[in-house]
Amino acid sequence: MSIKFLYFDLGNVLLYFSHQRAAAQLAALAGASPDAVFEGLFRSDINYRCDSGRLTGAEFCTTFRGLHPCDAEDPAIYRAASDIFRVNTAMKAVTAQLRAAGHRLGILSNTCDMHTEFFTDGRYAGIPTDFEVVVLSYKLKLMKPDAAIYLEAAKLAGVAPEEVFYTDDIQVNVDGARAAGFDAVLFTTAADYVSELRRRGIPLNY
Repeated sequence: MSIKFLYFDLGNVLLYFSHQRAAAQLAALAGASPDAVFEGLFRSDINYRCDSGRLTGAEFCTTFRGLHPCDAEDPAIYRAASDIFRVNTAMKAVTAQLRAAGHRLGILSNTCDMHTEFFTDGRYAGIPTDFEVVVLSYKLKLMKPDAAIYLEAAKLAGVAPEEVFYTDDIQVNVDGARAAGFDAVLFTTAADYVSELRRRGIPLNY
């Protein structure tokens, strides 16, 4: 079956990000240790609860102040937690060429409402506006690598799972995509991704 839709993970594929930066910025607000903030947020279930839609941004702020008492208001916490991205310029060039060649593109990401508000305000040109379908875990309350999120992504794109080519930087998410019927590869570099496209007969001028 031919590939009719290309889905991309967001974090560390289209946008690089750093949880360590988030922890450092949040720690600065609270006068806390970055290591302590990192442990409390990213080695607990808090990050998972945000990405799965079980904890809103406002609830995250309240939770953070409970862990690290401070006077920081929600907007400052939002920014500290979310100003952690930078564009993968090589992949921006790849997706631009794919769009120019007429391919259909989408984003399939585990992410939260705070991060979505930050990366959809126009500061990262083309994200998410250059992508036809945007599938975000917190909205669906489904998380990769659960098969249900991949199947819903295929449905939203209007294609069969076997007609999707997907890339993600986390192997377990690649494995989940394959189990759901996607053709999927682990993302390493833009050049390697282009090689995978060409192996599948997907043309682009790159």
